[in-house]
Formats: sequence, C-alpha cells, structure tokens
Amino acid sequence: FTKTDGSVVKVEYSFGYIRDDEGKLRINLHHSSLPFAVDNAAPSADDAMAITRDEVLEAQRVWGEGIVAIGKVFTQGGDYTARATEHINSLYAYSMEGQQVLFKPTLAAETPFRGDFESALSYFVGKNEKYAEDNGFAIAPFTAVRWEEPEVVTQGTSALAMGHYHFTKTDGSVVKVEYSFGYIRDDEGKLRINLHHSSLPFSG
Repeated sequence: FTKTDGSVVKVEYSFGYIRDDEGKLRINLHHSSLPFAVDNAAPSADDAMAITRDEVLEAQRVWGEGIVAIGKVFTQGGDYTARATEHINSLYAYSMEGQQVLFKPTLAAETPFRGDFESALSYFVGKNEKYAEDNGFAIAPFTAVRWEEPEVVTQGTSALAMGHYHFTKTDGSVVKVEYSFGYIRDDEGKLRINLHHSSLPFSG
C-alpha cells in the first residue's frame, strides 16, 4: 500500500473466493496482517541470570580444590580453620539472608544434618565440643578431589548436580563418595551451595 507521502506499507494476506448465483466472485475469507517482527531485544534479567552447566562444573572444581587447600594448610601448620571458614563463606549460602542450606555430610551420625555455619565448619575441621564426632573431614587430609561426569539439571537461577567424587588420601588410596549438590545464584551473580548431601556407596 502506497501512502500519499510515497511510503509503502507491506502487508500479508489470505483471500478466499466463491461464486454467487449471478456468477460473480465474492470474498468469503480475508485475513490481513503486518509481517511478523522478530524480537531482537536483549535477554530478560532472568535469562541473563540462568545458571549453566559450565558454571556448575566450575563450582565443583573450586569446591574440590578448596578441600585440598584446607588439608595443605593443616599439614603446613597454618591457620586451617581460617581457610575452611573462607571455603564455606565463599561457596555455601549460609550468609545469604532468607536462605537455608541443607547439608548432610558423609561422616556424620550423631548430628547428620548441618544447617548452620558453625556445624558445617566443625565437620570440616573438628575442634568443636558440641560436635564431638567430628574429626575434621578436610584435614584428613586429601591431595586431590576428582569428579566423575555428573548429572546436571539447570532450572533458571537454580541447578542440581548428582554423581560420584573421589578423594585421594596422602597414602594414595582413594575414597569414592556419592553426592547431590544444589546451587542458587547470590545477589552478586555468584553460585552458592544450598544443598549438599554426601554419602558412602551402599554396601549390601
């Protein structure tokens, strides 16, 4: 359609025709629309904050390296409690307002669930009379943590991962453990652990 100013409007159409009793064509269908315009707008904030598989794998790598680092500081006679505190504060969601962390460690029987920072720290480094069973998992120590290819489910700004990880001791022996991790994103865009369930494989 050409307007009086010379500009042209392009329109899509569908027409249907039938013949009347006098033999004249009549329109019985007329559908007219402007061409579809692709939305090239920037992704929404939710899309931009969606957690990816690669981010989960990176978070796992950092967690494993943190466990090794705590043990190394312990072996060298350093402040391993401070290193464990950094590990928890930087990776878990304990400090996020309104968030709860569900943590079930591998080697915990009397207090199997660690829903706050204090109990989580005790599990990693021990030395807390309230949790006498804790010998300090991270100060075993371990020299490596290897992750098998995990199953990862991403759901927008949250993600789940499940699989096996393998902890290498200083004598070269390896402990195979099963895990489930849950991740959310904090206000700074960093992944935080809000679920961590770890257990030894079932022995029938």
